Amino acid sequence: MRRTTLAVAVLLCLLASVTTAGSTASTKSPITSSVKPVTPKANRTATKTKTASKRSTRTKRSTRAKRVKRVTRARGLRGKRGARGPRGFTGPRGPAGPAGPAGPQGPKGDAGALGANGAAGAQGPKGDSGASAPTGPATAQVRVLGINDLHGNLEPPSGSSGTTPTGPPATGTTGPIQTTPTGGAAFMATHVKRLSAGRDAVLVGAGDLIGASPLLSGLFHDEPSIEALNAMGMQYAGAGNHEFDEGVNELLRMQFGGCHPTDGCQDGDPFAGAFFRYLAANVRYQNTSRTILPPYLIKRAGGVPVAYIGLTLKDTPKIVTPEGVRGLEFDDEPATINRLVKQLSDEQGVEAFVIIVHEGGQQNSPYPGGFPDVNRCDNPTGDIFNIVPKLSPKVDVVLSAHTHQAYVCQQGNTLVTSSSAFGRLVTSVDLTLDTATKDVVAKTARNELVTRDVTPDPPTQQIIDKYKAIAAPIQNRVVGRITAPITRASNPAGESPLGDVIADAQLAATAAANLGGAKVAFMNPGGIRADLTPAGDVTYGQLYTTQPFANTLVVKTLTGAQLDALLEQQFNNPSPGANRFLQPSKGFTYTFDLRRPAGDRVDASTIKIDGATVSPATGYRVTMNSFLATGGDGFTVFNQGMDQIGGAVDIDALEAYIKANSPVAPGPQDRITQAAAPTT
Repeated sequence: MRRTTLAVAVLLCLLASVTTAGSTASTKSPITSSVKPVTPKANRTATKTKTASKRSTRTKRSTRAKRVKRVTRARGLRGKRGARGPRGFTGPRGPAGPAGPAGPQGPKGDAGALGANGAAGAQGPKGDSGASAPTGPATAQVRVLGINDLHGNLEPPSGSSGTTPTGPPATGTTGPIQTTPTGGAAFMATHVKRLSAGRDAVLVGAGDLIGASPLLSGLFHDEPSIEALNAMGMQYAGAGNHEFDEGVNELLRMQFGGCHPTDGCQDGDPFAGAFFRYLAANVRYQNTSRTILPPYLIKRAGGVPVAYIGLTLKDTPKIVTPEGVRGLEFDDEPATINRLVKQLSDEQGVEAFVIIVHEGGQQNSPYPGGFPDVNRCDNPTGDIFNIVPKLSPKVDVVLSAHTHQAYVCQQGNTLVTSSSAFGRLVTSVDLTLDTATKDVVAKTARNELVTRDVTPDPPTQQIIDKYKAIAAPIQNRVVGRITAPITRASNPAGESPLGDVIADAQLAATAAANLGGAKVAFMNPGGIRADLTPAGDVTYGQLYTTQPFANTLVVKTLTGAQLDALLEQQFNNPSPGANRFLQPSKGFTYTFDLRRPAGDRVDASTIKIDGATVSPATGYRVTMNSFLATGGDGFTVFNQGMDQIGGAVDIDALEAYIKANSPVAPGPQDRITQAAAPTT
């Protein structure tokens, strides 16, 4: 029995070997590759080179082969297991199933064509007949909404800064003209959204959107104003002179975001920067052709390209501290505009041009309607009206700024507008574009009042409320009292009640020998940004709104002759025919005569300090702010002063003065005298 069993085992082993050889040599299976016959050792080597996906199976086979070898060596009986036979062919496909349900009805055809057949579906219905082709050239519409000189006025401005002339004096009276309360960023946002509704609209700004701001924005380096403009949907803004108040790097931070380098992110949140694009076509890095910001951007309306070119006034270095414009060059406005208009027209086929420029003008009396109508152009003067005639006839609209005036003018083929200041107006310009010629074929403009009888825009109001809560303890602190409103309104000699008070405060802060020993102080009128009103308590927030620049006081020695030359610089400043009067402190008096030639309009014998005529060769200690100390506003004589000493911040000096002299009365306006014409 044992021999029979052994013989059977040997026979099975031989059969397995024959089967393996025959199977390997057969025609390859439809699902396997052909492999040459190999010895068991070769099989073990080949197993190691198989793909990763088959390693597990092959490993098991190898293990079984090794186990068989061990048994064979020990017992010499059991043969090697035969290889797996080939997989059988796939059987024939079964009969087709029953037909599926009918497909859905095909879609409706376009412009009268038959609908396309659905999958096994019914024929689509006949489409509507197409409309008849319009006659004449096809046109597109775009509405450009413009603001300027917001100066961070997020809350409704107070006093005269928060009203707009809307009518003549009441019938039969000679009283004041009629006005309407206007302004406030949340109200402005509501009006912007109303004017934009259902239209292709673009909101742009013509500069000074920030800078010289009330405390609510200025305390946070105008980050709240940028965030509010983001919420309104501002798209493009030309840089103004006040965008350079803290230098070009701070302007770039306003554009691109990041925390303030000194004060950080005061509200606890990262500052993302402007979602809109600042433009500065005529501001270059010194000795290069590279502008600090894009010169223009193009936006299509109905497929028609419209170029928006942004600029500031070329005289920005004259009205900004030297540090603010260090390393920059400011180019001529007309030359810059005309160069870009030609370039964009020739190279990109642009024919519609909107200029956003921080330069302006004003209307002048007599006013036919009895008041300066914001939608008229009565007797216009100013630098912008000298610029526009020099522009290419391709320029369609000039949105101007800087003078805080309102007007809608037509100069030749060009609309010229301005929307006052502090967010009191929004200019609405409607352009009709020919889609064939790409040019503007019709245009109208109107200044819209930012009235306060609408619901404040919730997103904008939320931004305002957030910063109000943070600023409230500082803003609402009472510093003293005033007996009556103290305003910036000047008399015919150019002197204002508030100018007197501020100059007196600066003299008081520097009169002590150890603080400079000043005998006279001068305040530039452009640095007085708001009235102190109403009578009663005065808060720190009000003072900040009045003097928001945080200039430091400086004391220098000027001779009597230099004082005379300084006063002569008030005339034809900032332009021929214009005057800019420094506000003097108490004890300083003089007389001027506009009938005399330029350079000799102040009678030197009338220049007195505490009643004594100044001597041309004697030195006098004079106080000014750090802006004037470097020749700001064209008062370059200040640069000639000697023995400079620094002092307090201007707003701190004003706060201390009001505390010490409360209640403070309006200034007397008796320090500057204009010579009267001789009577005949």
